[in-house]
Amino acid sequence: MRALIAAATGLVLAFALVLTITALGSPSGGTSPKPLLTTVPAHP
Repeated sequence: MRALIAAATGLVLAFALVLTITALGSPSGGTSPKPLLTTVPAHP
């Protein structure tokens, strides 16, 4: 019986965490206008 209670408690806590993250929403962000350097510069 204790295992069932522990499983139910964990499920409720996980569900509450998902609802909290969903309510907060995703952070607003943007992408950088500068391209990333993908090549290694030539050595002198």
